[in-house]
Amino acid sequence: MFAIFLLYVIVEVAALVAVGSAIGVLWTVLLLIAGSIVGLVLVRSQGRRVMDGLRAASRGERSPGGAVADGALFALGSVAMFVPGLVTTVFGILLLMPPTRWALRPLVLLAAARWMPGVMATTSRMRPSVIDGEIVPEPSSASGSGSASGSGSASISGQIIEIDGRDFDKPTR
Repeated sequence: MFAIFLLYVIVEVAALVAVGSAIGVLWTVLLLIAGSIVGLVLVRSQGRRVMDGLRAASRGERSPGGAVADGALFALGSVAMFVPGLVTTVFGILLLMPPTRWALRPLVLLAAARWMPGVMATTSRMRPSVIDGEIVPEPSSASGSGSASGSGSASISGQIIEIDGRDFDKPTR
């Protein structure tokens, strides 16, 4: 993680020095301010557009994969706008522009398709087992002499609970 941060600092400083020596310090500062303003305008306008796309996908009017990919690219571009530096500002502006998101959408969908089986395997191990059952009220008399009768019954503290082998099948969703 430290190496990534160090690489980020080196790239940003090198970009600022190169741009500053090419156009001057004042113009470089104005370029940074202008980039931030353009980025903020894009975050507002494209944020509404991405949210409209997600709503349309939830109604079945649009592909959910494309809407989620646009949302992920928008989120990455928005985060890049808040990270200081010239390179990250340009990267953020590019990700916030619709043509760039449109071009990168297939790559995001491909990466998600490769990543999802691992996520599904991990989360399926985390799901609790659900066994259907019902609550059996205790009888009013305290005669605690329950016995197991038959192969499909088990006695627990005087109550007979019916168990069926199908209760242990994996639930379908």
